[in-house]
Amino acid sequence: MRTGFMTQRTSITLIVLALFALLGCQSKTVREFLDNYTPHERYERRLHAAGLDQTALGGEWIAAAAAALMHPVAVDAPYREESYLDARGATAVAYRVSLRRGQQLLVAFEGGSVGTYRVFLDLFRAPRYEGDRPRHVVNADSLGRSLEYLVRRDGEYLVRIQPELLLGGPYAVTIEVEPSMRFPVAGYDTTAIQSWFGDPRDGGRREHHGLDIFAPRGTPVVAAADGHIRSTRPNNLGGNVIWLRDGFGRTLDYAHLDRVAVYRGQRVMAGDTIGFVGNSGNARTTPTHLHFGVYARGAFDPYPALYQSPHGPELFTGDAGLIGRFARTSGDRVPVRPTPSDGGIVLTQVDRYTPVRVVAGAGSWYRVLLPDRTAGYVTASRVESLDEPILQHRLLAASTLLTEPDAAATTVGRLAADTEVPVLGVYRGFGFTQSGRGTVGWLALD
Repeated sequence: MRTGFMTQRTSITLIVLALFALLGCQSKTVREFLDNYTPHERYERRLHAAGLDQTALGGEWIAAAAAALMHPVAVDAPYREESYLDARGATAVAYRVSLRRGQQLLVAFEGGSVGTYRVFLDLFRAPRYEGDRPRHVVNADSLGRSLEYLVRRDGEYLVRIQPELLLGGPYAVTIEVEPSMRFPVAGYDTTAIQSWFGDPRDGGRREHHGLDIFAPRGTPVVAAADGHIRSTRPNNLGGNVIWLRDGFGRTLDYAHLDRVAVYRGQRVMAGDTIGFVGNSGNARTTPTHLHFGVYARGAFDPYPALYQSPHGPELFTGDAGLIGRFARTSGDRVPVRPTPSDGGIVLTQVDRYTPVRVVAGAGSWYRVLLPDRTAGYVTASRVESLDEPILQHRLLAASTLLTEPDAAATTVGRLAADTEVPVLGVYRGFGFTQSGRGTVGWLALD
């Protein structure tokens, strides 16, 4: 049956390629002929077709998509962030997350109504070596704002979010991982595991290709996924065993059973009882337990496919009104961290009244951009608004307003002598201020 299917598929492919040539489509690639593009790629192709890629804004949109993948925000799932996509420019953001084989990745985007604007949500596998490009894995459909993905390989992944041109606004993104299987022993969870994948066996001559889950004799063993029973034939090693094939091509191994409650070829649903815990086979001298293994082109660790996080993503508790705006630090020696956590390293420390751009909020933290472009997280309680100036500075001579706290920065305005300027923050001898016309910039205080 399988061979016949492959022969038929090959014949269809040859016919399509022959028609492709006969119709004079040599100038197109097969991908163009089959329209095998993601929604993001189709949108970019329309920009090129309309010549908008040659405009400043269109070019920025295309560049922003690539830049987001090169400079992602590193997060740990579960994670929830509230942020802002500036509709006045071309923006994109990417989140880097470590995933394990067997996990189910869930990404949800919330922002405006579905009819307000379209957002492109794509998942990439991060490059392993310098010079490689991210590899596209999956995307939400054209109007979708969520995606799910069964992780088939351990590694680093990138979740990219980008709205259409000149559209955007406040949004929230949630990144979670869930188990892709039911726990195989009824009434138990991963705390019942006492022997792990990779543990040595037979004096180190082999490795344990599964998990041992300890429970009393007769405890129901359940199907961890929908599928069909491939075999129930006993053997000397595993005793009474069941081999279950699921819909993702994984083969699940249940061993040392006391009794089997299914037959070969039977269809089962996740949660159905298929046997009972025992210690048959070479486990006769050990306490009763289930050996549970998973195979797909070799054995792999089932634990990530079974583990359920005890908590969900932490909700943002800061001031959402500061997101997308400038603010300043409060208190001395404010630590800036690479992740929203009190543990780990400190990137830098900044003084009181340092202006920061609040990019996002996660839990009790703000993700900020410092004046020197360092990005990191600051505790929300150490950030305040710029509603009140910290001092009034009178200019003794005409001065320039700069884009950055650097004497070589671009000039954005000029201020006359004897002007009184409200200083909203300070950084390395420069004051952050706002002119009477609303222009914000930096002023050398000396």
